[in-house]
Amino acid sequence: MSNRGPGYAKHPEHTVTVTPFEGRVVIESPSGEVLVDTLRALELREASYPPVFYVPRRDARMDRLARTSHTTHCPFKGDASYFTIAGLPGGENAVWSYERPYDEVASIRDALAFYPDRVVVRIDPA
Repeated sequence: MSNRGPGYAKHPEHTVTVTPFEGRVVIESPSGEVLVDTLRALELREASYPPVFYVPRRDARMDRLARTSHTTHCPFKGDASYFTIAGLPGGENAVWSYERPYDEVASIRDALAFYPDRVVVRIDPA
């Protein structure tokens, strides 16, 4: 059974690409606590938006994240669930994940993305 994003039929010019990021991604709280350190990030580029890094849960401090009831829907990626970064001012719903993404972006399944205005994202290309 197909799980294709309905947005593509309405807007075939809209592009979403996901590629492995060649390098290291470190995500820290504003106080410097490392929340993610990975060499396995995915870089998602969508239309003219800035790139978003999706990181594997196994490389994230999941003990610092608490699932919330907040959800959003994207016609190109699917339904997103959210996490709060515990103890971080402004950390509510600062992290999202597509647990059942559409086929076009299946590689981001269960990966995490962080709002860059709430954390420090450092990238070190290879």
